[in-house]
Amino acid sequence: MSKKATRVSFGEQLAALGETNPEIVVFDADLAKSTQSLMFGSKYPERFFEMGIQEQNMIGAAAGMATMGKKPFICSFSIFVTGRFETIRMSIAYADVPVTIVGTHCGIGIGEDGYSQMALEDISIMRSLANMTVIQPADDAETKAAVRFLAEYKHPAFLRLTRQGVEQVHGEDYTFEFGKADELKTGSDGVIFATGAVVYNALKAAEQLESEGVNLRVVNIHTIKPLDEEHIIRAAKETGFVLTIEDHSIIGGLGSAVAEVLSEHAPTPMKRIGIYDTFGESGTPNGLYEKYKLDVKGLYEQIKASVQQPAVA
Repeated sequence: MSKKATRVSFGEQLAALGETNPEIVVFDADLAKSTQSLMFGSKYPERFFEMGIQEQNMIGAAAGMATMGKKPFICSFSIFVTGRFETIRMSIAYADVPVTIVGTHCGIGIGEDGYSQMALEDISIMRSLANMTVIQPADDAETKAAVRFLAEYKHPAFLRLTRQGVEQVHGEDYTFEFGKADELKTGSDGVIFATGAVVYNALKAAEQLESEGVNLRVVNIHTIKPLDEEHIIRAAKETGFVLTIEDHSIIGGLGSAVAEVLSEHAPTPMKRIGIYDTFGESGTPNGLYEKYKLDVKGLYEQIKASVQQPAVA
């Protein structure tokens, strides 16, 4: 299967669910073509609400519908919708209503639009909220399975999706298990926890290193909150070295979440790989991944250097 953006997978699955779940309602903030929520809107216009560039109103309206038994999905570029943090905090998280916040165009992978539309802090923001679930799928099959789960989920959630196409990691028979880590490759020399668009690249880098005698475990973390702490602790103890990889700031994202767990339960030498406390920039998705060393070659180099010189326990 060719590369496919997870935002497209989201749009397809949501439109399909609309046929059997009449309680689903969808909101967008003037970006329905980009977020792919228009797939749902074209089929069910009576359940689709184009709010314009009014993210706060969109959040409030969706929260209100949720209290009346509807299942809202609210969609925008991740940087724009999570930027309405205070409204999300009070209207969705504090109220504990079943609204799914869909943030597309995340990470440096969005490319030419540059930092003004490039969410590098959204995981950090959303996982700080009580009651908020955070899910970031790695490919088409996982995205569709996550959307099916979220359509029945009774609490607030944040779904983080890509603009760019991503390689497929799973087959069509993939089963999504909420809150459970997804082990893709076995290994005993260390464990890589990766999430989202970089999972495929991390897996390929690990396979390349295996041919050189370095056998790394690779684990896909689709549910960043609640984190599968048991799996993380066990893998850290079994391998003795941990790496995290994400298209997000290393501050507050998956790397921070894993470090928090290990610091309390299983202190382990660790390296966080991602965006290193800097702003993004404009460029092609491939060019940016190459510059920030999130492509296969860059990850191979970073992982190899980290394994050769692991952090002090």
